[in-house]
Amino acid sequence: MRVCVDIQSVLAQRAGVGRYTRSLVQHLAAEPAIAELALFYFDFRRRGLPFDPAGARPRAVRWLPGRAASFLWKTVNWPPFQWLAGEADVYHFPNFVLPPLRGGKAVVTIHDMSFLRYPAFAEARNRRYLTARIADTARRADAIITDSRFSAGEITALLKADPARVHPIHLGIADSFRPPDAAAAAAARRRLGIARPYLLTVGTVEPRKNLPFLADVFERLEGVYRGALVVAGTAGWHVEPILRRMRESPRAADIRYISYVADADLPSLYAGADLFLCASFYEGFGFPPLEAMACGAPVVSSCGGALREVLGDGARLIEGFDADGWAGTVARLLADEPGRRALAAAGRRRAARYSWAETARRTADVYRQVTA
Repeated sequence: MRVCVDIQSVLAQRAGVGRYTRSLVQHLAAEPAIAELALFYFDFRRRGLPFDPAGARPRAVRWLPGRAASFLWKTVNWPPFQWLAGEADVYHFPNFVLPPLRGGKAVVTIHDMSFLRYPAFAEARNRRYLTARIADTARRADAIITDSRFSAGEITALLKADPARVHPIHLGIADSFRPPDAAAAAAARRRLGIARPYLLTVGTVEPRKNLPFLADVFERLEGVYRGALVVAGTAGWHVEPILRRMRESPRAADIRYISYVADADLPSLYAGADLFLCASFYEGFGFPPLEAMACGAPVVSSCGGALREVLGDGARLIEGFDADGWAGTVARLLADEPGRRALAAAGRRRAARYSWAETARRTADVYRQVTA
């Protein structure tokens, strides 16, 4: 079976869909059913791949900018994808939408439906693009992969997709996300400028992550917790009001914003936190709290979207967004060291269920189904 995966998102995004695509293709090459794995991307500026393709064959187009191709696909529905990428039995598009395709089987990953379920939390241009393309994508795809059973239900409900063509496949956790060596972890935190106890949240800084609410919770812990609130993540859309809320907090001196943190330093950042907090309104899966659990951090999380399904009994889950209630739960855990240790142990057991090898195996099963 010849498989071609569109990996453009790896070049554009270090987290989210980019991380999913990179991790998936690095494990797909080991699947025995895949005789040839091609990785397609536009490389007009000739920068090459930012990762090891691990046995796959890169297939780059250098004579056409990706933006130009995207414009043509949106406006005139041309050229067919395989004219650029070459022939394959299966084409996998991991970033929500299908381009024009004539021949071969089309598999698309629709990670979540937040842009339809919570349109106010989506950047306007991206929301318009996805809203305009998603129904046609769901109609044309031979199979739709999504990150959770929750998202599968959202896709069938909102897009009227045939449930038989929707395949929930949980994502994995990289082997690097584990409790780090204590000395190395301390050195990493020094590099990041963290020298005091802290609560942590990680993720793209955007409205959906509900960071102003975490500032409310943190303010209620004054006199209870003398450490910091560390917010780590790339700035997303509509970021300035969120950063301004943190700057104007009565505890602004105790709130530390760190932009993008390299994967090599994330385990140390996770492991050093007294608690990891996730107050997201909606997640199709939820990488950061699961990664924190794998690294030994006790996690307190909302139930937004798929978080209950993914985190399960490995996190302290809180329904709704009552700041006093959250602050009370956090304060009780901070005062209960045995309870935090037990929660961290439960989180590690839960996180151990998730592997990229299993994600790749189940993804290859979908390829086999559509070509059978």
